[in-house]
Amino acid sequence: MSEYTRGIHRSGRLWFVFAYFFIYLFPVVTSIVFDAWPSWSQFFAAAIGVVPLYWAVGIVEAFSYMPMLGPGGSYLAFVTGNMSNMKVPVALNAIESAGVQQNTEEGDVISTISIAVSSLVTLVVIIIFIVLMVPLTPVFSSETLQPAFANVVPALFGGLMVAFLSRTPKVSVPVIVITVALFIAVPALKGVYPIVLPVVAAAAIAYSRFLYKKGRI
Repeated sequence: MSEYTRGIHRSGRLWFVFAYFFIYLFPVVTSIVFDAWPSWSQFFAAAIGVVPLYWAVGIVEAFSYMPMLGPGGSYLAFVTGNMSNMKVPVALNAIESAGVQQNTEEGDVISTISIAVSSLVTLVVIIIFIVLMVPLTPVFSSETLQPAFANVVPALFGGLMVAFLSRTPKVSVPVIVITVALFIAVPALKGVYPIVLPVVAAAAIAYSRFLYKKGRI
């Protein structure tokens, strides 16, 4: 492990602890200030249907996203959130544009910078949106713009998919076809897609390794 990677892990672990301390501190302070503590029965009743799902998602995302984002990008992305919709596409697009490889120090640096810039831009956009939310409400609620908002994520991933399909069609095409067929055959999977998609990603990695061992890619 290089000195750069060791430094990233030292800083990342330290700031990870600080970040989660303040994240959990907010509901505690809010409950103290407003004297509004939930009962344990209410807490467990609400958590029992949510916590297991997020535990599973967190474990699967850690194994599927960390190799793509690198250590620095992973620490930043898991703290700032919005992994699938923003941080992963931003990092992959930046690595692709820079012409570097994943799982290299160059790729890790590009991933970290892109996710950091993305987080800052997101913060600025949120602040602007909060300031302009009331005057722009009629515009955002317009029926004309609703199809655009509903297709932002598909458009984002569609652009990335075309780029990666053209590079590795032997791996990408069968995996995409099987995944689409699976969601069509079992519509209920759409409700747990955060778990299904990382599992499919792991299957794609295993399939690509199989092809590599056979000398087909």
